[in-house]
Amino acid sequence: MSMNDRIIKTEYSEVMQKSFIDYAMSVIIARALPDVRDGLKPVQRRTLYDMYELGIRYDRPYRKSARIVGDTMGKYHPHGDSSIYDALVVMAQDFKKEVPLIDGHGNFGNIEGDGAAAMRYTEARLAQITQEAFLADLDKDVVDFLPNFDETEKEPSVLPVKIPNLLINGSEGIAVGMATSTPPHNLEEVIEATKAYMLDENITTRELMRHIKGPDFPTGGIVINKHELADIYETGTGKIKIRGKIEVEKAKGGKTNLVITEIPYTMIGVGIGKFLMDVAALAETKKTQDIVDITNQSSKEGIRIVIELRKDTDIENFKNMLYKKTRLEDTFGVNMLAIVDGRPETMGLKQIIAQSVKFQYEVATRKYKNLLAKELERKEVQEGLIKACNVIDLIIEILRGSKDRAMAKACLIEGKVTGIKFKSKESKIMAAQLNFTEKQANAILDMRLYKLIGLEIEALINEHEDTMANIYRYEDILARRDSMAQVIINELDEIKELYHRKRRTQITTASEAVYVEKKAEEMDIVFLMDRFGYVKTIDTATYERNKEAADSENQYVFLCKNTGKICLFTNTGQLHTVKAIDIPMGKFRDKGVPIDNVSNYDSSRENIIYVASQSDLNLFRVIFATKQAMLKVVDGGEFDVTKRTVAATKLSDGDEVVSVAIYKEQRNIILQSQEGYFLRFSIEEIPEKKKSAVGVRGMKLGAKDSLAAVYYTQNSVEQTIEYGDRQLELNKLKLGKRDSKGVKVRT
Repeated sequence: MSMNDRIIKTEYSEVMQKSFIDYAMSVIIARALPDVRDGLKPVQRRTLYDMYELGIRYDRPYRKSARIVGDTMGKYHPHGDSSIYDALVVMAQDFKKEVPLIDGHGNFGNIEGDGAAAMRYTEARLAQITQEAFLADLDKDVVDFLPNFDETEKEPSVLPVKIPNLLINGSEGIAVGMATSTPPHNLEEVIEATKAYMLDENITTRELMRHIKGPDFPTGGIVINKHELADIYETGTGKIKIRGKIEVEKAKGGKTNLVITEIPYTMIGVGIGKFLMDVAALAETKKTQDIVDITNQSSKEGIRIVIELRKDTDIENFKNMLYKKTRLEDTFGVNMLAIVDGRPETMGLKQIIAQSVKFQYEVATRKYKNLLAKELERKEVQEGLIKACNVIDLIIEILRGSKDRAMAKACLIEGKVTGIKFKSKESKIMAAQLNFTEKQANAILDMRLYKLIGLEIEALINEHEDTMANIYRYEDILARRDSMAQVIINELDEIKELYHRKRRTQITTASEAVYVEKKAEEMDIVFLMDRFGYVKTIDTATYERNKEAADSENQYVFLCKNTGKICLFTNTGQLHTVKAIDIPMGKFRDKGVPIDNVSNYDSSRENIIYVASQSDLNLFRVIFATKQAMLKVVDGGEFDVTKRTVAATKLSDGDEVVSVAIYKEQRNIILQSQEGYFLRFSIEEIPEKKKSAVGVRGMKLGAKDSLAAVYYTQNSVEQTIEYGDRQLELNKLKLGKRDSKGVKVRT
């Protein structure tokens, strides 16, 4: 066989398409999405089944999590141990699950985002509800079992869960091209809605919502868009708006404390730390001056975040600020997606309950068919034993007269008497008439002598009556849907009675939070920016005390209003604006913050050419000069913009801004080129243009020359620069005309 015969030619795109679809379906069906029937993903189902197999019941000692994880991985789930342990941990966390399915012992993490201890330190066992409502009927052949990954074990395709677990515990998972996000609900409400659906399958979603008011998050909180829930539950998609719970407490000295006692479900984990940082940032950036202190006093007893406020704080406005500016009001995106008959499907509330009820009927049918078969078998044996007790003397005679078990058995079933020694002809005639079934014959041959005691025979008769009652009951359940429905409803009521708990999440319709920002009292401040790009503002009194040091240590120092803006002009022709209030105000020796942190300026792409306050620009005109010696004067009012970044000037290809200056008392402009040409002329020769214009040429440059620097002079004010190794007096340069070459100055 040649090499060409072994090479299979195929279209690369087809291979990629098939491989990707196979991968996507694997993730969707066998990893990321729950089954609508038991509300579990494969890793959760396998972990619970493994604990059931290991006998780690709720009433037995805890076992090491590492043992459970290792066993699950080796038998059923050939993936990383961390994914199995993470799933186990989440099923044990009462702040993530409405009904925890695992009883964890040890450090299983907390609501603030601290992770669980390593699996070698923690222990676990099944929760009671898992044992009784998820796994109880597994031994009754009620669900299909499939081979595991290496076909050495069998695992259930679904657990026989008696409640709509998908709704109760919710589910979150990201598959390929789709994601599921189902909120948790109150167990009692879901059971009542399930019963209502069973009694009337034409019930509407709105009627179901008389029982299920809305989601019930383990963290509590307040759902504020009650009016939108009906549409969300009808379609299975939408956005639930949820707020934390705030209580107002009076503190010492007439102050007020806001205490956050419940957080949105979406804030579980690092969200609390982020919230504290966000509130601190509101105070630091002067968005509010109402905060005196913030402390996190949360403990095992629950969430308690205390914000201490000033006496005259507008409480409602402050609450609204928290809702607007932090994640204390957040959105839970709903997409109730699950696997239905092997396919992913987005379902509304009624569809999920309908699928759960359909599954309950399937499980109940299989359960009672199997129980009926066992009871019929038991009935057959019991009737054989009762009949045998009535002719026990004859049976003893057969047994004593037979040579082996087979001979005795043949006599009992078929009445064969050949070879058996009887005491009398009557016995032989009676023996020939026996016709026990094979099961009855085996039971008679295995029967012990003590069963012939009077009380034992009486017990056997009572047992037979119970068996007959069970058979009648099971046949009734299987024959009449009403009877089966009643059995399922009774089981639901038992579960509700044992495991119900009060709703934690409030459902209301609240108006949108409206936060009115208090206008800061206008005052003069001094802006400072050093040559490393660190900025800060200080009050005028502090500046006056440190004027000399401030002027010498900083590249830009100017007076501005705390309500105004700072304008940054860059070499790329951009103008970035920053609100003065966004720049930290502090002590003179504070380092400040990098200008990149408070503006859109990016030091990796551009350089700052000039910095000024918006109010100064509004009063004057601005002169621009570029590398290609293009000049223009622009009215400063054009830079009074609302956007954080705009184009300050138009540049030709390859050009960049060299100088920006406010036009105040200057009379002459001096342009210096890279090759040492200087041109001095009157600023009045530069025309005023719009900021969107390129400008006019200020100097004729050589082919490889470009503008290196720009200077300004006032009449009768001497100005000297260092040029090479000499001092150059700018006022003494020959006065020329714009757009001429200038004079070459030797160094």
